[in-house]
Amino acid sequence: MPTELEELVEFLHHGNTQIRQVAAEHLVGYSQTHTTLFKRNQLEPIRDLKLLVIDYAPIAKNALTILINISHDGEVVKALATDDAFLETLLSRITNPKEPNANDLAMLLANTAKHDSLQRILTLQRPVPPTLSTSKYAIDQLLDCFVKGAKARYNTHADFDYLSYFFADIARFPNGRAYMTTPQPHDGDVIPITKLQVFTEDGSHVRRVGVASAIKNAAFLVSSHPTLLSNLDPDPALPPPSKGANLLPYILLPLMGSEDYADEDTEGMLDELQLLEPDKEREKDVEIMKTHLETLLLLSTTREGRDVLRRVKVYPIVRETHLHVEDEGVREACDRVVQILMRKEEGEEEEIPEQSDAQGGKLLELKHADEDEEEQIIDIL
Repeated sequence: MPTELEELVEFLHHGNTQIRQVAAEHLVGYSQTHTTLFKRNQLEPIRDLKLLVIDYAPIAKNALTILINISHDGEVVKALATDDAFLETLLSRITNPKEPNANDLAMLLANTAKHDSLQRILTLQRPVPPTLSTSKYAIDQLLDCFVKGAKARYNTHADFDYLSYFFADIARFPNGRAYMTTPQPHDGDVIPITKLQVFTEDGSHVRRVGVASAIKNAAFLVSSHPTLLSNLDPDPALPPPSKGANLLPYILLPLMGSEDYADEDTEGMLDELQLLEPDKEREKDVEIMKTHLETLLLLSTTREGRDVLRRVKVYPIVRETHLHVEDEGVREACDRVVQILMRKEEGEEEEIPEQSDAQGGKLLELKHADEDEEEQIIDIL
C-alpha cells in the first residue's frame, strides 16, 4: 500500500491546478531528504515535474526547486540532461526576457551540465531570440544572456548569475575549453572567455565563483595559453597570437590590495595593475583566491608562459598576497606559484626570493621539484 508521501507524489499529474500546486508545494521540503521518493515507478515523478516546469508560475517555481534539489542524483541528472525536448524547454524559457523563474531555470541547467551528454549544447542550434543574440547556437545565446542579463538588465526577474556555474562545468570538457578560448567568427572574432573574465571582481559572489572556475578549467587547454596570456603590450621578442584575451589583469586584480610596490616591482607590471585606488580591496573569498592562483600555476605550464608571468611581474603580486592573507590554503597556493616562477630554468642559475614576511622570516622558500610530484590541480564544479 502506498504511503501518504507516495500518494502526494501521484498528485503531481492531477488534472486540477490547485491540487497540483498543493502537491508541488508540500513536496519541496521532502525533495531535500527523500530523493528516492521521486524515482519511484521508473522516474514517473521526474517526468511529471518536467511538465510542471511549463505550468503556472507558482507551480513551475516549486517544480524547479524540487528538480534542483534532487539533481545531485545520477539517475535524475541523466534523465534531465539527455532529454532533448526538456533541454529546449529550459533554453526557451531562460532566454525569454519575461520569464519569472529564469534564475531557477539557470540553476537547474547548471546542474544538468555535470552530465557528459550536455556537451552537445556546444553544437546545438535553435531559434534566435531576437532581442538577445544574433547567433543560432545555444551556447552563444546563453553567453549573451549571462552578459546582457547581469543585474536584471535583460529580464527584470533575473540576474542569470548561476549561468557562470554552467560555463564552469562546460569548460571541464575539452571541446568546452576549445570553445571558450577560440575567436568566434559570428561575433566579430570575440573570444568567449573575454565575456566571462570581466566579472572576476563583480559584486555578485555567485558570478565571481563561477567565472573563476570557468577560467581555471579553460586554462587546462595548454595550447590556448598564448591567447589567454596575450596583452596590449606584448613582448616584441615573442610572436603575438592572432587574437588575444588579455586574461592576466582579470585574475591578478582580485589578488591585489592597496599596497604600494617598489619601482623595481612595478617596472614591466601591466598598466591595469598600477596606480590602483587607495581603497582597493582583495577578493574576500579565499576559495576564489586559490582558484585564481591555481590558474596562474596552469598558465606557467610552459616556458613561454613562465616567461610572460615573470616579465609582467606576477611574483611581487603573489608575494604581497602571501603577506596579507592569513589563510594557509592561499599561502600554500602562493608558494606553489613562486616555486614555479623562481625555479631554475635550463641553463639558468636558481633564483630564490629574499623578501621577508611580517614575522621577519623568509617569505617563500624554493622547494625541490620532486616534493610536489603528487600535487595535482583538478577541474572544478
